[in-house]
Amino acid sequence: MPDTRPAVLVLSDVHPHVAEALAERFEVVLVERSERLRIEPATAERIRAAASSGSFNSAWMDQLPHLQLIANFGVGYDGVDIAHAVARRVIVTNTPDVLNDEVADTTIGLLLNTVRQFAKAEQWLRAGNWAGGPYPLTPFSLTGRHVGIFGLGRIGKEIANRLQPFKVKISYHTRTRHPDVDYDYYPTLKDMASAVDTLIAIVPKTAATHKVIDAEIMRALGPQGVLINVGRGWSVDEDDLIATLGDGTLGAAGLDVFYDEPHVPQVLLALPNATLLPHIGSSTVPTRHAMADLVANNIIRWLDSGHAITPVPETPLKR
Repeated sequence: MPDTRPAVLVLSDVHPHVAEALAERFEVVLVERSERLRIEPATAERIRAAASSGSFNSAWMDQLPHLQLIANFGVGYDGVDIAHAVARRVIVTNTPDVLNDEVADTTIGLLLNTVRQFAKAEQWLRAGNWAGGPYPLTPFSLTGRHVGIFGLGRIGKEIANRLQPFKVKISYHTRTRHPDVDYDYYPTLKDMASAVDTLIAIVPKTAATHKVIDAEIMRALGPQGVLINVGRGWSVDEDDLIATLGDGTLGAAGLDVFYDEPHVPQVLLALPNATLLPHIGSSTVPTRHAMADLVANNIIRWLDSGHAITPVPETPLKR
């Protein structure tokens, strides 16, 4: 007997809990990523919603004539062809808030590791070096630092909240001032970089953020300066970063994201003043499960009632 329930496309790289949560209500069509979706035209006709992690291009949308909603697994949705979705009147949703705490926690951990070298100290101990003398003094400390947050959105504010007990000075730069925030505001990134000694970047991938953290910003931070990036690798000029870390113009950097991830330049891997993580900002079982729930619930709510829980700002809202 044919399945008469609404069909939902689920890309194979989406968290498996998404398909599990949808299977009781809908026909779930699991598909591998490829240049064209390997899906029969009759099946494509039945699909009303899609769950994706990362990219979802215009060609895929055009293969699905009755697509109404794309639920993106993640806060960033720059991989979705949003202009084409809007033109097609397709709703796009993402997963904000449920990962704010996890990414903010990762940021603080990465900052501490970068200035205090905890991971390197553990490796040194495990290598049996302690018997020969104490671990060398680390060149930097978090104490007394002035931290500038580039991007004071939901996650940026959580990072700031976590920084307060460390008794550091906090400032921020965004396109516009937040009237409800007491931290010092800088109208340009250069102004802030010149005033602070620690820069935390948590900005999305947009045309305005492309390689905006360049040699000029790194020189402004100075040889005691620390750069932490947990937003998008897109926002940092990696060639400039490698050069300034290599010659000491910039003191240290901690990165969870990279320009061409998962490919990390070998010369960056070799720099002793670079602390590197493999994009694990929200990578815990509870947080990824919560993200999967939100993806599934956006689809369920839309197909049941015509309302999305977390539509992105550009998306049309009428069914």
